[in-house]
Amino acid sequence: MPARGVRALMSPVSTTSTTRARGRVVRRSAATTSGTSAAPATSGESATTTARKDVPTFQDAILRLQEYWSSRGCAIVLPHNTEVGAGTMNPATFLRALGPEPWNVCYPEPSVRPDDSRYGENPNRVQKHTQFQVILKPAPENVQELYLGSLEALGIDTGAHDVRFVEDNWESPVLGAWGLGWEVWMDGMEVTQFTYFQQCGSLKVAPTAVEITYGLERILMALQGVDHFKDIAYNDMMTYGEMRMQEEYEMSVFNLDQASVETHRSRFELADKEALRMLEARLPLPAFDNLLKASHAFNVLDARGAVGVTERQKLFASMRKLARETAQLWVARREELGYPLGLSEAPPAKSLVENTGAIPTAPADCVIELGTEELPPQDVTSTSRQFHEAVDALLKAEGLTHAGISVGATPRRFTLSIKALSAGQANVEERVRGPPLSRAFEEDGTTPSKAAQGFCKKNGVDAGALEKDGEYVWAVVKKEGRSAVAVLEEALPKIIAAINFPRAMRWTTNSEAAFSRPLRWLFGVHGDHHLTFEALGVHSGTTTRLLRTRGDVTDTYSAANAAEYHALLAKDSIVLSFEDRMSSIWSEAKAAAKTVGGEIPDSAGEGLLEEVANLVEAPNLVMGDFEEAFLTLPKEVLVMVMRKHQRYFPVEGADGALKPHFITFANGSCDKGVVKHGNEAVLRARYEDAKFFYETDLNKPLAEFKPELSGITFQQELGNMLEKTQRVEGLVADVAAALGYGPDVVAPATVAAGLARADLATAMVMELTALAGTMGRHYAQKEGLPANVSEAIFEACLPRSAGDALPSTPAGITVAVADRLDTLIGLFAVVGGPKASADPFGLRRAAYGLVQTIVNSGATCDLRSLIELAAAKQPVEVSNERIEECVTFITRRLEQLFIDAGNDVECVRAVLKERGGSPALASASISELVAVDGKALETCVRVLSRPTRLVRGKMGANADLRINEASFECEEERALHAAYVAARAKIVDGCSVTDMISAVCEMDNAATAFFDNVFVMADDAELKRNRMALCAAVASLPSGVLDFAELPGGL
Repeated sequence: MPARGVRALMSPVSTTSTTRARGRVVRRSAATTSGTSAAPATSGESATTTARKDVPTFQDAILRLQEYWSSRGCAIVLPHNTEVGAGTMNPATFLRALGPEPWNVCYPEPSVRPDDSRYGENPNRVQKHTQFQVILKPAPENVQELYLGSLEALGIDTGAHDVRFVEDNWESPVLGAWGLGWEVWMDGMEVTQFTYFQQCGSLKVAPTAVEITYGLERILMALQGVDHFKDIAYNDMMTYGEMRMQEEYEMSVFNLDQASVETHRSRFELADKEALRMLEARLPLPAFDNLLKASHAFNVLDARGAVGVTERQKLFASMRKLARETAQLWVARREELGYPLGLSEAPPAKSLVENTGAIPTAPADCVIELGTEELPPQDVTSTSRQFHEAVDALLKAEGLTHAGISVGATPRRFTLSIKALSAGQANVEERVRGPPLSRAFEEDGTTPSKAAQGFCKKNGVDAGALEKDGEYVWAVVKKEGRSAVAVLEEALPKIIAAINFPRAMRWTTNSEAAFSRPLRWLFGVHGDHHLTFEALGVHSGTTTRLLRTRGDVTDTYSAANAAEYHALLAKDSIVLSFEDRMSSIWSEAKAAAKTVGGEIPDSAGEGLLEEVANLVEAPNLVMGDFEEAFLTLPKEVLVMVMRKHQRYFPVEGADGALKPHFITFANGSCDKGVVKHGNEAVLRARYEDAKFFYETDLNKPLAEFKPELSGITFQQELGNMLEKTQRVEGLVADVAAALGYGPDVVAPATVAAGLARADLATAMVMELTALAGTMGRHYAQKEGLPANVSEAIFEACLPRSAGDALPSTPAGITVAVADRLDTLIGLFAVVGGPKASADPFGLRRAAYGLVQTIVNSGATCDLRSLIELAAAKQPVEVSNERIEECVTFITRRLEQLFIDAGNDVECVRAVLKERGGSPALASASISELVAVDGKALETCVRVLSRPTRLVRGKMGANADLRINEASFECEEERALHAAYVAARAKIVDGCSVTDMISAVCEMDNAATAFFDNVFVMADDAELKRNRMALCAAVASLPSGVLDFAELPGGL
């Protein structure tokens, strides 16, 4: 029986405890509730904690946040009276974010997520958690500082903790909503989601609204130092568990085990119909309320595992339509009402440059800084490159000299440092052509015409200085060079606006200015003169910002010149150079690992090192530990949690086994003990989750997860993942045969194909999708499946990315090839190949992995035959045209594979023209061609060039290519024919390039004698035909091996 059924019979977990780590212990009793002092708690009695004065209870936290935000202009609204999955779904957020009216509110919101039901057993997941929601529209400029001030109000010392803003791109396709922002981490734990809404209900959010969503349970667990939500002090008299554990347990049983599927389908249908009726009645709020009811019914059905692929798409489409139409009606109704709250207005902008030194008259150092809210790591790299290249090109184009440019980039700033930038452009004289001589003067020949006067005025010259030269008048125009300051002030706004991103966002009122994240300050100075310019609505100033030191305050620091600017950053330990930060992080991490007898493998730094370096400005190493008991979990799980979720570096022993330690980097100074403890608690919670998933998965064999693949869509017309799995199973035998494998491979490959995708339905892989294949192998090993089956299950997913391992076992190769063939031809049949850069199904990656696998296996096979085998298994008709397109597409990926390996493109194409259908054979042929002796190749070309040129374009489709030995008239013909026959016998199917070239080279003497002494284009028709047929035969010798026309100086 599934674990859920077992849990349903268990009693709720007791919340009784006799001691607490913090504060006094009290006993709840009639005396206590009536105000009489309580006796000390004794063993077995229900007890709770009152936190220290500076640590709020759960109730205090809500009160403090309400007080803080209401004192800053927010109205306190109430939670919604219908279940919502998040505070975002409250109409006070979703609908009120739309339209031009200002809206500033805060409220606590119980958020119900049935799929997070854990019967109260998981310390970090609950089916109903409490969010505190803040909506600010329009988004204020100091919104991050306001948020940090709210943490201070909760009793969090932001100077002691490591508080960071980590990229989070929020999107809800069902709601037609998206926004950009961050997860806010405190000591490695996500405590808040912070989002600038860009769209809701498929409508543009303007002015931009910012949503701040606090996860109260997480925050309070961290503040109170408890390891389970049930131990949170709710108030001075009871714990969170005492208040809510029964509800959490019973609702988990309901959500996962008892909720009627039919009842909730009916509830969805009824709510859906009522929402549509309310839309017809032009009542957006009742319509939205019924959308929420439908959404909750769907979430319960989903938790019960009762939503199939087709039904999911249908229900999603219905909710998406309701969200869009409700949003449109809401906006229309607010306009009809005349926007009762008024219209948002942008505050007037003003220049921040007030006092500045003189413009330099000699070369001087220059600094230009763009200050932002935290950018995603990949955008840090891209922005610094674009900024550097644009300014460098500007200086060259404008003739401004310098002693070097360096770029510094961190999550919050991009700094260009220009050494000894020239004061300005040089003055130049230029001889400029004016109007034609015939139109330059009046009839007297001396009085300038209006055309000449206009020319003089435009160029600032006196009419008397005009020169007559040929048919035109000319003037020597003196152009005074502009200062570097003037050039930069004019160009920088355009340069900054032209920086592009994969996803950009708006953030200012009534403006379409867009950047990766909000641009908050600009600083520029040349010598002692500050640059004055405006970009994306932001004015430059004389100050910069350093690391944030405390909440609710924007600290700014003046810098008179480049030297002062760099000194300010150095004093705050900000490392501008990305390379320096990365080097420092890596060397410090490795040194720290050695202190516990461990090491950080180089593989641990791949990708992660660059990301960590772009998450911090001032790296500050923190080493933490975790319980050795967690080492019983698979190593891949532990490492994945550290790397993906927490950006930690794992520590290994010399034997490659994990040690119970990790390394992270805080941003700037902090209380390392506090930060260490916080990160340890977060990792412990993550590992507890992983342990829960792992133990849940082990309750049944891998094969029992396979039917659940029917709930995972592959592609609408191609079916679900179960149907795809069944196609691959049916394809394995044919693919194995095509690859040259026998029955001993077919049997394990067939079993592996049936289980290769089963782990997609496991709890662990649903949580950590990158472990697909890895967990399948692990679970297969745990239940004792044969080693070749377990390994093939894993290898079916390979390669997962560039540089990844490739399948190496026959069964693994077979399943991996069969799976990719099914993916490629199926998707080509229904959606076609990728268009330009768009490749939503990852077909380029799939094709590249396919040819990598085949080449690495060394198996000789025919690509077209393989594609046709897979096409025959598809649930849709696959045309010959689609098959041809798919073969061509795969061959192009094969070409790219060989070019990526460092081979000359001409060599690659010469081979692929003849052997592109057999990847492994093509690979071997390219290697042979690259290694062939130059003189031998030269001889081969000489033998083939003359016959090839003779027959090119002269042999029609119906040409008679029979060689009639009786028609030979001279010895040279007979000798060449004999040499041809000998060479042809050696050039067999699959022969090496070396053997082909060697065979052709042996014809050199005969070919030379023939073409020196025999006239091919004889008058006698039969003689001519026969000699042309002989030439055609010789020219065809490389066919199937090499196309010499693709080589440099080819035939």
